[in-house]
Amino acid sequence: MTTRRAGDASPRAVTGEPRTVPYNDLDLRRWKEYVEVETDSLWLIPSRDRSAGHRLDYHGNFVPQVATQAFLRFSKRGDVALDLFLGSGTTAIEAVRLGRRCVGVELKPDLVEHVRGKLPPAALASDVRLLEGDSADPRVVGQVRAALADLGRPAAQLLILHPPYDDIIRFSDRPEDLSNSTSTEEFLARFALAARHGYELLDPGRFAVLVIGDKYSRGELVPLGFYCLGKMNEVGFRTKALIVKNIEGNEVGKGKRNNLWRYRALAGGFYVFKHEYVVVFQKPAADRAIHSSLGRRD
Repeated sequence: MTTRRAGDASPRAVTGEPRTVPYNDLDLRRWKEYVEVETDSLWLIPSRDRSAGHRLDYHGNFVPQVATQAFLRFSKRGDVALDLFLGSGTTAIEAVRLGRRCVGVELKPDLVEHVRGKLPPAALASDVRLLEGDSADPRVVGQVRAALADLGRPAAQLLILHPPYDDIIRFSDRPEDLSNSTSTEEFLARFALAARHGYELLDPGRFAVLVIGDKYSRGELVPLGFYCLGKMNEVGFRTKALIVKNIEGNEVGKGKRNNLWRYRALAGGFYVFKHEYVVVFQKPAADRAIHSSLGRRD
């Protein structure tokens, strides 16, 4: 992945009307100049960006460069991104930096306040709404709609989903926390509820970005990423891209003591995870009723 800081520089001026798509600000006449915008499906990120207020201060957070790419490819300046698993606030920080806005939902009230302390007061007043809530709870839909209305939008223009990777890391003792699911089946069912809420709260034709990894359990690979991809499809999203991203340099809280894991891999016949997935989806432009195992989508 390029080391140029995305959003810090603009391509040189080109005369004439720009050629754009409805969901971003890129001028397709200048496509060769956007070297900071990824179009390949393998992302090798050597280290986590720690500028612009980003800190590696919370286990399980995703690298800001992923949020950057999502904003540049799938949003316009002034658009509102909805993050239903806000965590330590990566999406909100990048939204402010890149001239976007954000509604973030986080289950833990102390973490909501932690993120609030990372953001400029002016951004909190005008461009960011932080909500305490459970994204799998139907009541969160009303909370988010009120926050969107406060920002002058009936729906979000980009959806970001970075849920816990099942029970790999326990984030709290709260039973509604997805990381406390009693089984992978329960995790997927609750993730599907959050995905459905995201679908309902996203403008038709706009994009969702899911960041997820797999896990091992009892000596067997659990393809969590593909299970979650399937749940996104069940609620109505169409899959646009599957990106593989390395996880070097973002290992706090993941227990990545290489020597120990290498021994376990050799002894157990498996491979040590060095990747996770960034999956891109689109909500159909012509919304329609969708039937799935989750019930009817109105």
